[in-house]
Amino acid sequence: METVCLSIPVTKATHKLASALALWLFIVTLFTPVFAARKPHIVFILADDLGWDDVSFHGSEQIPTPNLDKLAYSGVQLHNYYVQTVCSPSRAALMTGRYPIRYGLQHFVILPEVPSGLPLSEVTMANYLKRQGYSTHMVGKWHLGYFAKEYTPTFRGFDSHYGFYLGHQDYYTHNAHSEKYWGFDMHNDLEVDRAVFGDYSTELFTSKAEEIIRKHPPEKPLFLYFAHQAVHYANDNKMEAPYKYTSRFPYISDEKRRTYAGMVSALDESVGNITRVLKETGLYDNSVIIFSTDNGGPSEYCESFNTPLRGVKNTLWEGGIRGTGFVHSTLLEKPCRLFRGLMHMVDWLPTIYHVAGGNVTDLKNLDGLNLWDSISSDIPSPRTEVLHNIDPVYQNAALRVGDYKIIIGEKKVNWFTPPQLTKNSENITINSEGQSDPRADIVHCGPIPAIAYTNCDPHKKPCLYNVWDDPCEYYNLADKYPDVLRNLLHKVQQYNATAVSPWLPPPDKNANPQLRNNTWSPWITLSDITYGVDYR
Repeated sequence: METVCLSIPVTKATHKLASALALWLFIVTLFTPVFAARKPHIVFILADDLGWDDVSFHGSEQIPTPNLDKLAYSGVQLHNYYVQTVCSPSRAALMTGRYPIRYGLQHFVILPEVPSGLPLSEVTMANYLKRQGYSTHMVGKWHLGYFAKEYTPTFRGFDSHYGFYLGHQDYYTHNAHSEKYWGFDMHNDLEVDRAVFGDYSTELFTSKAEEIIRKHPPEKPLFLYFAHQAVHYANDNKMEAPYKYTSRFPYISDEKRRTYAGMVSALDESVGNITRVLKETGLYDNSVIIFSTDNGGPSEYCESFNTPLRGVKNTLWEGGIRGTGFVHSTLLEKPCRLFRGLMHMVDWLPTIYHVAGGNVTDLKNLDGLNLWDSISSDIPSPRTEVLHNIDPVYQNAALRVGDYKIIIGEKKVNWFTPPQLTKNSENITINSEGQSDPRADIVHCGPIPAIAYTNCDPHKKPCLYNVWDDPCEYYNLADKYPDVLRNLLHKVQQYNATAVSPWLPPPDKNANPQLRNNTWSPWITLSDITYGVDYR
């Protein structure tokens, strides 16, 4: 049964009714397990490079996202939710429940010609859920290594994978370009699927996910990890979307932004289609739907907006790491609200494992925490700090403890101001500060003070922000609170003492797709690796 959010004026009569209803719910709860008798189905939808201000449930009036809004507003929106700065580290954190510094994926992304990946010693979410009796399926972007078949999804706990290995590709041809090579990258498990040449990725992946749901026996729990290509740019930083989506935005004058809006609209439609199929197959009422981005948007190409947050993808400023996300399920005890507790991508593994009926104490060496009771029942989050990252190559780091965030060595990035002179269909000027749904999770910071441009240069010395009061990182408090700064510096040093070196082998010319019928495919057999070669 679909969740309905109601807003009823509080009177003496409604107070009595609410008290009676609460008593009834309490009695029912005594005789009802936390989850349904059957383990819930789990659908995790991961968007790629989605900007904070690119969904209408964050206040964007430029890009309506009605399907996402409906799930977010009737579920639980995540206000204080963090991800990693770029694709591979975020996906690794999701799959392992551990910070990327623990296994060497803390620097940038896995490049096409580089023989690295998520180390085989790491146990994935799919591995854990298979142990709980789940069917595990993946659709979409992997980006956690493919140089040997053992690093690909069906060797990492997934029963099936339909999608691509690299970080980006053309949305129609499915060719991916690197600095030196190009090749085709669409796989059905380990088999190359050239028959889909010309199919738009967002629609292709949605149809594959729908097929998995329709064929799935409802009595067996399902884990579907749907990692969209959308809304990541294609080759050469191009935006690509069919006209039927871009034509919805005639009021956006910038062509690249208009195409990007079409990509977001296609993503939104995909989520609506997945929800519809869950309902048609009878799986919806016993499902947990999770939506997340992998990192902030890369606004430097004027396509995605993180407004009003500072920074972009691949930076440790809030615009690069504060994630768009929500949980939607009929199993939520207190839906229709905003969860303000602290959360990080690593928390999904223990949280989902708990939802799947597992005993979280069986999980060892995790950085993630089980936040289900906080998300579902609105109790305080057990998380009090988040390590955003420590990168010895970029020589930067960031850590949040409570309300305070320290940022060290990061490049100085200002606030992206999106073009305001756009018109909606009624020819009225609109922007991200326009009227929006009162349920939207909108960050308000006010005008940028002049001092904000000069009071912090993390390359010269660490900066300190109270990101609860100052989410847009205007006011550097390092000089005002030296004891807080010193404490956070010490914690960064403690984390750094546990870090392993980044796994950064040199590019391998044998990765050239021309050597394998112009496809990006595994090119190394692990048993043939000679002694001394660094693989993990």
